[in-house]
Amino acid sequence: MTIITDVLCPCCGCLCDDIVVDVQDNKVVDVKHACAVGASKLMGHDRIESPMIRKNGELVEVTMDEAVNEAAQILVNSKRPLMYGWACAVCEAMKKGVLWAEETGAVIDTTATVCHGSSAIGVEEKGLPGATLGQSKNRADVVIFWGCNPIHAHPRHEGRYSVFPKGFFTKKGRRGRKVITIDVRETETANLSDEFIKVDPGCDYLVLSAMRALASGNEDIVPDTVGGVSKEQMMRVVDICKDGQFGVLFFGMGVTQTRGRYKNIDNAISLVTEMNTFTKFTTTPMRGHYNITGVGQVLAWESGFPMAVDYGRGAPYYSPGETGANDVLMREDVDAAVIIAGDAGAHFPGQSLRHLARIPVIQIDPYANPTTEFADVVIPVGVSGMEVAGTAYRMDSLSLRMRKFLETDHLSDEEVIDLIRARTKEIKGEKGE
Repeated sequence: MTIITDVLCPCCGCLCDDIVVDVQDNKVVDVKHACAVGASKLMGHDRIESPMIRKNGELVEVTMDEAVNEAAQILVNSKRPLMYGWACAVCEAMKKGVLWAEETGAVIDTTATVCHGSSAIGVEEKGLPGATLGQSKNRADVVIFWGCNPIHAHPRHEGRYSVFPKGFFTKKGRRGRKVITIDVRETETANLSDEFIKVDPGCDYLVLSAMRALASGNEDIVPDTVGGVSKEQMMRVVDICKDGQFGVLFFGMGVTQTRGRYKNIDNAISLVTEMNTFTKFTTTPMRGHYNITGVGQVLAWESGFPMAVDYGRGAPYYSPGETGANDVLMREDVDAAVIIAGDAGAHFPGQSLRHLARIPVIQIDPYANPTTEFADVVIPVGVSGMEVAGTAYRMDSLSLRMRKFLETDHLSDEEVIDLIRARTKEIKGEKGE
């Protein structure tokens, strides 16, 4: 048995780097320090064993060459493909993916458009007064969770970075922190907080605006109740924030995917900026997939935009609401799709899925998931962060190197992309294109 320490967990945006895995006969037999979700992934489950092509309605096992050839044929015959996902791959594969999208004139989009894409647009509007999770651990004595429930979504976040750990300037740990949860319902995170603000659904923007007014000394213009929250409670929370030495606002999909969308983030950043008049305050989005932050970085430095990039004009074009994956699917604007390191089948609305079911779909993923049920070509790959080394970005935009600690016969996402790109060029050459 081999014991491997300091493994990065390829699960959520926390990218915990203190994991210990026991490997025996090239299989993980035990995991220490990880949460239940991370341990489940590290232990392995539901792997796709071999490439498959759908024939007569059924997926049939084929060779890798056959699968690559079929995928290339689909893309050659496509006038406008969609390439969606990318959140569970390493940055090196993403860079090849952007080149691939450019060569095929595809729309390339990420899982951010159904989670924190609003955050990206809000940051474009106002900038991001951010900090690393290490800063939060070592300095923050006021912690706000707005529209998120890390106990479920990021189980080790509070224990490692935000609430309970003792840091260089936070030696009392939990006893030295004020924790505030703002949400539409009383969550498990709310039950552990010093203050819980229950907001009426869709009223986050109103509450943010009222708190900004209170912070700037304009109490007279704030009504007695805003969005279901009393003026007295908002004033109490604003005072807690002002009195702190270092505050951090963590926000989740309860803000990004409700009424107001990116304007909620714009307003939240403005609130953080207002608080910086009195103390030090930062904000960090609670990103979900372990490298969804990374694909935003790669797309931004390659194309200039963080998501929803359309290469159909020969140059990158960005228009959220027009060039996002669901936008083009609902308008039936694409005639083929590549779903890679993501799962459209589990997360897209019915109208988008109905169009995906009518067009050729290529799935590149280590695991079987709902997308597999309607994919026409399925190509398994190695698990990034376990069987494939590479770079990933934590939710605070800190880049970390993921190591390989298992051997596999599967190719990496990057290698599969290279094979399909090469075969696509060969087919076009044979056709004289």
